[in-house]
Amino acid sequence: MKILFLYMFPLWGNGSGAWLRKLAKRLARRKHEVAIVCPEKRKLEGVTQFRVKPSQMGVFVGHPELKRAKKYEEMTGPELAKIVCAYIKRTAEAAQEFHPQIIHCFHTAFLPLVGRLVKVMYPAKMIITTHGSDLHYLKRDRRFIGPTKDAIRATAYITANSTFTRQWFIKMFGKKCSAKLRTIPAGVELKKIRGTKEINRRYQLDGKKVVLFTGRLTVHKGVKYLVKAARKIKGTVVILGDGPERPYLKELIKKYELKNVLLLGYIKEDDLATLSKFYYRADVYVAPSVWDEPLGMVILEAMATETPVICTRKGGVMSIVKDGYNGFLVRPRNSSQIAQMVNKLLANDSLREKMGERARKTVEEKFTWEKVTDKFERIYKKFA
Repeated sequence: MKILFLYMFPLWGNGSGAWLRKLAKRLARRKHEVAIVCPEKRKLEGVTQFRVKPSQMGVFVGHPELKRAKKYEEMTGPELAKIVCAYIKRTAEAAQEFHPQIIHCFHTAFLPLVGRLVKVMYPAKMIITTHGSDLHYLKRDRRFIGPTKDAIRATAYITANSTFTRQWFIKMFGKKCSAKLRTIPAGVELKKIRGTKEINRRYQLDGKKVVLFTGRLTVHKGVKYLVKAARKIKGTVVILGDGPERPYLKELIKKYELKNVLLLGYIKEDDLATLSKFYYRADVYVAPSVWDEPLGMVILEAMATETPVICTRKGGVMSIVKDGYNGFLVRPRNSSQIAQMVNKLLANDSLREKMGERARKTVEEKFTWEKVTDKFERIYKKFA
């Protein structure tokens, strides 16, 4: 099969980009021809890339590599039009050269519009994947709702990254699209990476209990509630990530005179070994989101390393984490409950180990990249 992906962000720096890289590479290994239209200059082995150069980059919520980018919802009509035209032009060029059998829009927003127009000129089957963050954007900025509805009518399949996202999509675009919807979650690597001595030495963590957060530092992620919880947490809180909330978090750490919080910034995805070692080094992972997290790849990554997780009862996370089995669910914006559950796990090695084993088993059964690739491949082969 010849599959052309459309993507609107760099391939590094966020969950959907990591997902597309992993999926594209695995499809290429299975002898499919894969190409991506996206604003990325770094090369992905085995994948053809058509770099698009929009007049400006935009974000839904935030992106560590696009710190100065405007939110799409804040852009004027002419600004959005220039971006969409750049994508239409580059996608049409890619379709003419690559001759795809499938055009796969790896987000909603304006990509289905682009795919729909190009599909008229260069016939191919179209698929849309929604990650949830795109629906959050469309809820706040409805300018692309009409064109997306039109694209949905011409789309063969739609995939959502969780049951929650699927239901959200139906609520936004109507029950008629439900017959086309399939739930396919993200996958994670199951390689075991050991050797955390360097991390212990560099960050003075030897002999300490470690509580980890990784991700964008935006208000939606609720990291301030983890920082506030640190006042009662009997361990070291490590925060890996960057974003607009970082200055506020630094002030909060200073205000409370916290000595057990390390705000270490964004670890680039070309240093994945270090990032993976932090997951393995952590005793507990905390995801204190205050919005409806569509899925939470970082949560799956932590679970894959046998790390028990503590998450808020929001969104698609509840289809991953079973309270008291492979982690704990807490109320949003509740620092006291976060501290209570963290300390419960830190104080009980047996409970922590048992929950960690169950967390990895959950990933092994449902969330490996091989299983995810199999599901997409079954959809693609229906068009062969």
